[in-house]
Amino acid sequence: MLKMIDSSLNIFENTSAFLFPGQGAQKVGMGLELCQGYTTASATFDEADSVLNRKLSQLCFEGPAEVLRQTENTQLAILTCSVAALRVLNEHGVTPKAVAGHSLGEYSALVAAGALSFSDALKLVGYRAQVMAEASYRQDCTMAAILGLEEASLQDLCEAASSSNNGVVQIGNYNCPGQLTVSGDTAAVEQVMDSAKAAGARRCLRLEVSGAFHSALMAPAQEQLQTVINDFQFSDPILGVVANVTGEFVHAAEEIRHLLIEQVTSAVQWEKSIRTIGAAGVSNFVEVGPGTVLSGMVRRTLPAANCLNVEDIKSLDEVVSIANSSSHAN
Repeated sequence: MLKMIDSSLNIFENTSAFLFPGQGAQKVGMGLELCQGYTTASATFDEADSVLNRKLSQLCFEGPAEVLRQTENTQLAILTCSVAALRVLNEHGVTPKAVAGHSLGEYSALVAAGALSFSDALKLVGYRAQVMAEASYRQDCTMAAILGLEEASLQDLCEAASSSNNGVVQIGNYNCPGQLTVSGDTAAVEQVMDSAKAAGARRCLRLEVSGAFHSALMAPAQEQLQTVINDFQFSDPILGVVANVTGEFVHAAEEIRHLLIEQVTSAVQWEKSIRTIGAAGVSNFVEVGPGTVLSGMVRRTLPAANCLNVEDIKSLDEVVSIANSSSHAN
């Protein structure tokens, strides 16, 4: 077990950002090892179980996978796992200069930045997940990753597909150079995939998601989220936090609230977000929560960046060791 270390990890803190994953990063067993090693982590899962009045922890630790994959469960599970890892990092004195989260992960980032309490994040994400799932069930819709095609070319293909009789499709995520996603009606997404392959895309892959997230098809969910979001308390962030919708730092509580509503139907500007954080002097990126997908995106956007992750004891030890070394160097 690691010992407590000095909280003044200035060099690492001033050059690091915490990144929080979104839907798709879930896996059975996530968070279990941290909970077995740290009461801070297990207390976080206990808090989630209490707030939600159900055993989310058991679903995370034991599955089954098909239930964990459901939007109503996935979003809450990843949020809780990410905040548990965040709290253990904080307990060891490791804090960042800036934070950002991919889609759902933005809520974890807001908790990290002190802009939203974990309890309120659970309640708000629970509602968000529910209305997004309901919007998805109403229509035949999906998302797909398009690799190796320029943004302008893909935009043209989306516009062409949307003007056909196949429905609506638009770019949903600007993830990193060479990796975009499209989101919309299944027939329109499939048309874009076929057209993208013909236009020279390296790969087109249907994503295992239950809806057309970050597209106009999520408008019903956006409208419902807007009816409840004013019931939750937001604060001005104490850390730099970058918003999905703009890819820029957001400073005021009311602006955060507005952008969370916009986020439901707007594209995730992830590549821009990473460039914004890098321009602020950050060279160390720590993915906090399950998986390493975001780390790969950072490497493709900022090849010189140092990418780490924290999802279990081994990865936690590595980050704390590096941060501690940087403190001693200071």
